[in-house]
Amino acid sequence: MASPEREKEYPPDLSEEQLFSLVTQIKDWQINHGSLLKVIESEIEHSVLSHPVGVTCFPTLFPRAQFQQGLDIQEIYNELYCSVAEDEEWVFDAIRNLVPVEPLAGALWGIHQAAKKAGSVQDVHLGIFRSDYMLHLTEDEQAASPRARPKTTLKQVEFNSFSCAGASHANKVANMHRYLTRKGVYNLDDALYDVASLPVNKNIEALASALALAHQTYGGPRSKLARQTAVLFIVQPYNFNIADERPIEYALWNREEPVPAYRLDWGPQVLQYTRLTENRELLFQPPWLPSKDPVEISVVYLRAGYEAHEYNLTGFEARLQLEKSAAIKCPSILAHLTTFKKVQQALTLPGALERFLSESDAAAIRKTFVPVYPLDETEDGLYARGLACDRKRSGNFILKPSLEGGGNNVYGNEIPDFLASISESQWSRYILMERINPPISPNLLMSSAGLNGGDVVSELGVLGCCLWKANSTDDGCDMLHNSVGGWTLKTKHVEVDEMSVVKGYGCFDTPRLVDA
Repeated sequence: MASPEREKEYPPDLSEEQLFSLVTQIKDWQINHGSLLKVIESEIEHSVLSHPVGVTCFPTLFPRAQFQQGLDIQEIYNELYCSVAEDEEWVFDAIRNLVPVEPLAGALWGIHQAAKKAGSVQDVHLGIFRSDYMLHLTEDEQAASPRARPKTTLKQVEFNSFSCAGASHANKVANMHRYLTRKGVYNLDDALYDVASLPVNKNIEALASALALAHQTYGGPRSKLARQTAVLFIVQPYNFNIADERPIEYALWNREEPVPAYRLDWGPQVLQYTRLTENRELLFQPPWLPSKDPVEISVVYLRAGYEAHEYNLTGFEARLQLEKSAAIKCPSILAHLTTFKKVQQALTLPGALERFLSESDAAAIRKTFVPVYPLDETEDGLYARGLACDRKRSGNFILKPSLEGGGNNVYGNEIPDFLASISESQWSRYILMERINPPISPNLLMSSAGLNGGDVVSELGVLGCCLWKANSTDDGCDMLHNSVGGWTLKTKHVEVDEMSVVKGYGCFDTPRLVDA
């Protein structure tokens, strides 16, 4: 059991020579294990440049109980969001005020309506989810000791049901920290901080297994034109984050019974190289495949399509073609819509969780909530507008739009001026979330910004994998598979608001678990 005095010595002081050796070994690990981001503009014949993804030099101390709590409730979160995704009426009610003012919501709802009109030919869906948390101290606890961990509670930052990135990067960084610990690079002579304190991470294997299970569930070719089935990754053109996506594809091919997996760029390529049969099997036939026979797609795994500008006429038609197909979607349009912050806010309303979960499961989930308000013209929305426009009270809140990728939030005292700068009709695009007050820890971060030490805070992501079938008798669903996929840990300097690693705000990390 770690004492506060012992934890003050972590991370350990290293000599100049030891620190140089640590940094050198991290660089070599990243080169050898593809812990990198591609520099798109650098592609020339036989060459491409890249730079290392941001990482922490030391694993960050994290309470074991709260880490385990995040793992323990993920299957409940999976069940919750699968059930929500099958409740069209509830989803629309949650995003009703968002659809007219948020282009992405409008596009997705339009695609859902068009696909619904065509009729569903696939009632099985795959979810690869990630629930993000931060440790939280009350204001009094933080004032007493901002470094306290034993008194922290786990609070949800957001829930992601679409294109959950970072799994492969987190897997590699966890392996790196375990390697460095085993090698003795950290100069730690206390058994408390041996490799057993670093949880094993198998994100790549877990996500590949989920895709393989969906592929198996789909079965063999249904079209007489195809001889095999395959998983299709839909990715962004000029993708700098291939080192996070490709390992999952490679893991599918490397299984004892390989699962064929291919990639297509979002938009024009989808319409050019796929087509629907009369029975809406999705056939894939690009000119670079060695076989002249088309491949029937069993699972569509979307890693693109989360920004409004992607839904021009071509993007809209491409996503609609995928959605109408017999392929299992990861995720379906309705499951995609559940990633919006308005859904997260709606689930905090009294009785919302009990619509989908048992009372005990709802209670377990509700413990992770912080107050979240709409900014519409409802009673709660008008109350939240008062908070957001008050320069004194807004400091304890974050304004969040239903956008992905980091860099979109408005923080604290900047909220009143921001709201004053946009039309009031646009306010309903946002939710107002009470700030989480995480404990701070010391660490050394290594990224494109350089090597910088100081106080940091962390965000734990727990991945979930689930396969479900729509229940034809009601709005519920039948769970075919439900598991914890793994985890991510991202860490940033305490003075930085955003956390996105690929955009340069944070670094991938590993929790070094300690007992209270």
